[in-house]
Amino acid sequence: MSDTAPQRVTEVGRDGLTLDVLDEGPLDGPVVVLLHGFPERATSWRRVAPLLHRAGLRTLAVDQRGHSPRARPRGRRAYAVQEFAHDALAVATAATRASGGGKVHLVGHDWGAATAWFAATLAPEKVASLTALSVPHPEAFMRSWFTSRQGLKSWYMAAFNIPRLPERLARREGGQFDRLLGGGFGMTPEEVATFRREVVEDGALPGGLGWYRSLPFMDRSLLGRKVTAPTTLVWSDGDAAITRAPVDATERYVHAPYELVVLQGVTHWIPTQAPEAAAEAIIERVLTA
Repeated sequence: MSDTAPQRVTEVGRDGLTLDVLDEGPLDGPVVVLLHGFPERATSWRRVAPLLHRAGLRTLAVDQRGHSPRARPRGRRAYAVQEFAHDALAVATAATRASGGGKVHLVGHDWGAATAWFAATLAPEKVASLTALSVPHPEAFMRSWFTSRQGLKSWYMAAFNIPRLPERLARREGGQFDRLLGGGFGMTPEEVATFRREVVEDGALPGGLGWYRSLPFMDRSLLGRKVTAPTTLVWSDGDAAITRAPVDATERYVHAPYELVVLQGVTHWIPTQAPEAAAEAIIERVLTA
């Protein structure tokens, strides 16, 4: 442990990119790195973070690559999920240095959860615990495509790979893209408006779609790796994107204390629509890790 007073982290650099970080909560609290998914940004944690702060936790909400204005590289390969994982670990390293040592607790939703799963296997020595919201272990998810209805549920992943089409559909407010997010996947009008303001109008949509378009460049050697940090998976039965099959299969990929939390009547958007339940699961995992 260092005698240096803890410092705030507002940005983290890696490979010439600069990620913006919102560092809040008690400086001396356990460090929780919050990773958003698609099509959201770090603000998706705005209802969860204050609840974590009240429990004594410090949060670092990251605008991930493709979203932070100074971290929007060109080319599909730059958006492979392992690159996001290394970004998250860079944030973890910066947080550890700024707080005087120790491990961090990773929390991710949607693609942020996939990022957290990969990061926890890439550098287990940096991760005290993992809380994944909505998205199960990547290997469980991929296998379920061929053994359940998950492949049909994931049709949009192929659609998002069509060049220029998603961007064109998203240009029109109230158009097909907005209806997909609202009527199809359960976003509220407020959440769709936030998507338009923070993702479409700010120029972050191509970067967000990069998660899907970089799938051919995923490091598949990481898929089957086991997580050795205490882990909680939070899944909601109203999720239009994730079926129960990969959720039930996830436990076999965790070689550590594991808990599955199932939320009733909640859509895919757990951090914004069920912040209390999300915070409760995160706090329980952090305090028992």
